[in-house]
Amino acid sequence: MNRREFLGAAALAAGNVGFASPSRFQTRGVVLIPFDLTLVRWPEYAARAGLNTIGLHAARRLDVLIRFVRSDAGQKFVESCRRLGVNVEYELHAMQDLLSREYMHKDTSMFRVDRSGRRTEDYNCCPSHRGALEIIGETAVEVARTLRPTTRRYFFWPDDGREWCHCDKCKGLTSSEQALLVENHILRVLRQRHDPEATVCHLAYGPTLQPPRHVKPEPGVFLEFAPITRRHDRPFAEQTDPSLADRLEVLDANLEVFPRDTAQALEYWLDNSRFSGWQRPAKKLPWNDDVFRADLREYARRGIRHITSFACFLDADYVKLHGDPWPVIEQYGRGLSE
Repeated sequence: MNRREFLGAAALAAGNVGFASPSRFQTRGVVLIPFDLTLVRWPEYAARAGLNTIGLHAARRLDVLIRFVRSDAGQKFVESCRRLGVNVEYELHAMQDLLSREYMHKDTSMFRVDRSGRRTEDYNCCPSHRGALEIIGETAVEVARTLRPTTRRYFFWPDDGREWCHCDKCKGLTSSEQALLVENHILRVLRQRHDPEATVCHLAYGPTLQPPRHVKPEPGVFLEFAPITRRHDRPFAEQTDPSLADRLEVLDANLEVFPRDTAQALEYWLDNSRFSGWQRPAKKLPWNDDVFRADLREYARRGIRHITSFACFLDADYVKLHGDPWPVIEQYGRGLSE
């Protein structure tokens, strides 16, 4: 296949999110960190595999993504994705950047109260504080002007797996409900000041895994379910132990609160950083196609049409250690497309 034929086939395979048939997965994606793009063929691999979305992730620092996107390499990546018909999104734990910890010296009440009753700037914020929400909304707009998702879906996640506020106003609210207060506010501000068609993610993960009950999502807030503690040696449907936090029953409970048609599963089938214990050098990815396809059937049965997986540590170093990951990427894309 020559380059022209490849680009044409890739564009047809990738498609556009808005024109996918109701019976197939509309979002078919991977989530990478900028360092994974040392494997510079990722946009081509994604398109060739029938994927239509690459999300860029930063675990702790927002400026890592901003610096990359503004760099020559970042601009080449964005342009390659545009040419190949692959959407670009940005998924990040952003709270410490949206509300700078330096504001602690100005107004301690913007920050959370821990279980001992102490004000601390360690994680997240006090979502009952109007001034904190205003700063978070303003910063989200500033970030969105640089990190512009081509899908108009914005992912401003809470701090990674961390607690929320126990002040008098917040202590009756769960972590999910406190996060949703922030997400609802970000949605309103983005639509008023940046993108009238913006949508905002609610991440069901760790402390926010259980669905909110006393705070309702505003139209435009969509569910992203990320079952990080699940096992990958057997299908998700078989993991029914009540002691497990990540279960399909928990997803079902969230789908009673959030719309099914916009809900997304953020999985870990390709996440070699997780399988490597987040340590380098990376191990060989333990791909299990049978588990993957069984999981897809369960998500599809629930009406979920948006699927992505972390695919971190599948980079140039991985190629040197274990060979080209293309065969696994191809199987992943084939499962989502079939």
